[in-house]
Amino acid sequence: MLRGRGIRDQGDVRLGDIVLRNRLVTSSSLLGYGVANAPLVPYGMSPVSMFVPLSEFGAVTTRTLTVERREGHFSTRDDYRLGELPGLLRRYGRVLRSTDGGWVNAFGWCNVGIEAYLRDYHPRTRDQRTIISLGGFSAAEFVTLVDRVNDAVPAGEIAAVEFNVSCHNVNFDFSTILQDVLDQAVPRSNHPVILKLSPDYDYLRNAQQAARAGVSALTAINTVKALRLDPRTGEPLLTNRYGGLSGRAIKPIGLRVVSELREAGVTLPIIATGGIRTADDCREYFWAGADAVSLGSAVWLASYPGYALAPLRALHVRRVLRAVRRYTPQSPGRAPSR
Repeated sequence: MLRGRGIRDQGDVRLGDIVLRNRLVTSSSLLGYGVANAPLVPYGMSPVSMFVPLSEFGAVTTRTLTVERREGHFSTRDDYRLGELPGLLRRYGRVLRSTDGGWVNAFGWCNVGIEAYLRDYHPRTRDQRTIISLGGFSAAEFVTLVDRVNDAVPAGEIAAVEFNVSCHNVNFDFSTILQDVLDQAVPRSNHPVILKLSPDYDYLRNAQQAARAGVSALTAINTVKALRLDPRTGEPLLTNRYGGLSGRAIKPIGLRVVSELREAGVTLPIIATGGIRTADDCREYFWAGADAVSLGSAVWLASYPGYALAPLRALHVRRVLRAVRRYTPQSPGRAPSR
């Protein structure tokens, strides 16, 4: 069990302007849009999530949404028939591969677009606290995304919007637009803004830019740029060649980034993600300086045969959720008393 300044059942948790139901959220993309259209083949959602009460999480983060529908390197379809399953699995193999201690993926922001999400998915997830992940290739696109969320979602109905300005799977240098995005899009949002940081960019500088621009919190970290090659042919395993590494392998990197942000004097709330699987992992991130923690691929992904154990994996997720709900972190970077 996690220990802090005292163990208690918590109500809502405030991270500055952001209100969460507790300190455990879900990472972007792994649970699609927070709801599936097909119960037998829940496209975009980990089978593990089918056995977990998502409404009990601090917040559920959507996959990254763009202004227009985007196929990326995969597909936006969610109507696959059983006979199409072998072909679908082969396509997954070109955008998601397991590796030592984690996963590499390059879905390339495939999503239905912001309008379709707000129309077809968001109304069905009102029992959840939601963080809407937004992605674009210019400040103008982020302004459009923010305006559309403002128009469709009353202030306070969601936890926040998260600006994904650090993804490696879309082959774009986000450092060229970050300041413009912060200057133009953050002030327009009726909802708190979270900036998602990459360990491959100058995250200390980016965090300081975010603080000056009025961002409410940081997500640390996005995936780490990575490469897998077929050892027989030398060909890349992913369609995009490069992908994002997630899972247990990046936990030490995530802890380092959170700690360095605090050591550099960054005071914004931090939602930590990267390799979190157990209550002990959460405790480490809290000690490093995180205010909340996020479950990603280390929990929600498995080998295809491994998904047969999804109900058991879900029981483990529930135990982590219970532990975090009863935990009050110490001040950033200080170990809780025992």
